Amino acid sequence: MPPKLSNSRALRIIAAAQEEYAKRGFAGARVEQIARRAGVNKQLLFYYYHSKRGLFQAVLTQAAGELEGALAALALPAGRPLDRLRLALDAQFAFLARHPELVTLLAQAGRLDLAPFAPAIKRLVVLLAEGQGLGQVRDDLDPHLTAAQALVLMVGYLGMESVIAASARPLGADEPALRERWKEAAVDLVVAGVAAR
Repeated sequence: MPPKLSNSRALRIIAAAQEEYAKRGFAGARVEQIARRAGVNKQLLFYYYHSKRGLFQAVLTQAAGELEGALAALALPAGRPLDRLRLALDAQFAFLARHPELVTLLAQAGRLDLAPFAPAIKRLVVLLAEGQGLGQVRDDLDPHLTAAQALVLMVGYLGMESVIAASARPLGADEPALRERWKEAAVDLVVAGVAAR
């Protein structure tokens, strides 16, 4: 069994890899550059992560764990599943907005790369299924598909925010920022779209 990577070294490697993948994309990222930024040699990266893809998956796993931790720490009040869904979607959007590099990585990831995000999506699935059981969420929707669509809506906006901002009407002095307005509208769209009539 190989010796374990120290926590500080692993964090440096993941941070360097995240920066490189976010800046250059998976195809353009260079393992040599990641190693240089992390202060390690390239062979060490291949020893622990086996490949460029393995390192990319480690970056996504780390980010997914952080998202899951943020959602787990969210104090969801007892009550209507739709109210808790609204809070969870709001927290998910806020987390992604604070981590633009993750948004870039999610847009580049393949289907198999996204498996670490299953627990975060499952949190939304559980709320939707609970709402269906209580008659508050439409029976005709698939909770898994709906939870994934909510994530895609957020990642899509954050990835295209500059384009959307260019086409948005000018903000008045008393209006919240475009991102905040969009987040509220997106959460309203999802919650209203799933609510039983």
